[in-house]
Amino acid sequence: MKICLIVEGCYPYVVGGVSAWVQMLVQRMPEHQFVIVSIGAESRQRGQFRYPIPANVTEIREYFLDEPMVPDAAPSAERPLTDAQRRALLDLVRGTAPDWSQLFELFGGKNPLPVQQFLMSEEFLSLVQGLAEGPGRNTPFKDLFWALRSMLLPALELLRCPVPEADLYHTVATGYAGLLGAKFSYFAQKPYLVTEHGIYTREREEEILKADWVPGYFKPTWIGYFRALSQAAYRQAGTIVSLFQGARELQIGLGAEERKCQVIPNGIDVGRFAAMPPLDPAPHPLHIGAVLRIVPIKDVKTMIYSFHRIKAARPDATLDLIGPCDEDPDYYEECKALIRRLDCPDIRFVGRADVTDWLPKLDLVLLTSISEGQPFVLLEAMAARRPVVATNVGACREIIEGAGDGLGPAGRVVPVMSPAAIADGILEISRSPAQLRALAENGYRRVVRFYQDKDFLAAYRSLYREAVQNTQQEVNCPWRASALN
Repeated sequence: MKICLIVEGCYPYVVGGVSAWVQMLVQRMPEHQFVIVSIGAESRQRGQFRYPIPANVTEIREYFLDEPMVPDAAPSAERPLTDAQRRALLDLVRGTAPDWSQLFELFGGKNPLPVQQFLMSEEFLSLVQGLAEGPGRNTPFKDLFWALRSMLLPALELLRCPVPEADLYHTVATGYAGLLGAKFSYFAQKPYLVTEHGIYTREREEEILKADWVPGYFKPTWIGYFRALSQAAYRQAGTIVSLFQGARELQIGLGAEERKCQVIPNGIDVGRFAAMPPLDPAPHPLHIGAVLRIVPIKDVKTMIYSFHRIKAARPDATLDLIGPCDEDPDYYEECKALIRRLDCPDIRFVGRADVTDWLPKLDLVLLTSISEGQPFVLLEAMAARRPVVATNVGACREIIEGAGDGLGPAGRVVPVMSPAAIADGILEISRSPAQLRALAENGYRRVVRFYQDKDFLAAYRSLYREAVQNTQQEVNCPWRASALN
């Protein structure tokens, strides 16, 4: 079977998280071939792969949002839009549910409309004027024009990408990747699966609400736009996967059909951590570790503030930050400056390292992210019989406390961006080695029962097999073009 896997902002340029999930999925399914379609932010990433590409990857197609996906043809006479095409474009910028089949055919069909030509056309100006007379009437016209142009450009450019040959299409997010996967499925008339590690629409909404570059009066338009992109994926997909029940409920609330939605938790190779020694039962200095990328979404600054509080109560404590420091150099320098300003000793940036070399040295693992899906780092720590403290994001509470499984907590769940609460949680569970060991055993039992890679891989093998079988047996499949009408 040939599977086209469409990814955005991760594999193969970024280490960990979704990228690690993709690498495991591909490596552990050698019986299938994979075509990787990767959407990156900046073309300078081209070819900068952080993973060895598995032998069963037959092709990698790289597209970047800062450059044209396909060179424009020679300018042609301006093409008038049909009423249906105009309505679909207007629905897209309004954030309502557009008829994506109209946009797929207009910009990605046999005679695609050149994107740059459209964005400089009377038709586009008319579109902006129509919005200015309605929802955008309180927005300066110049701002509206350029904001809509920058908003539409990457999405419409992506619709021009040629369709890779595959038996099915699978995206690991909605957004731009989800849009491209929906387009591929629409034209190829092949099945389409969506896996969301985090809920893309919610993550973009949080970013936009905090962003300084988006004027306040235009934030609802951007939020609606990303919601519309996600709708393209939700509507075209035959199956929509989330990592935990709370995420599934969010997907349904955002418009995904309940019958399509199912939960497949992440899984890890528990045997990889079998040789880890248990925690030292004797009193000893507190050694905290965090396995992470030094980037803002991991909220390393809150971690540093928290550790500063811990040092006041436990002068023997140390904190090792294990992971790459080069993905956001400015943020890395800000974190180092904060440590100097607080005069907080015993924080070490380890850099890239094998987690199996470091987990035996730790007493607990800390995660202070402001957004997560179902973090591998918590599962790996629990497999290594280490307790965890994590912020209440994504599936962290379900991982640490269980979903009514009766196994007991594996650590503590703490509020986001709360140094005092994070420090208190760590100090509370580290009062004695015995307490840490008890939490660690709870976590180990939970991982073994619910989060093994063999179960995760079996679930996706079944999804792939059933999707292709249904394609061969059914006439009216949910991914056909008619599903978008």
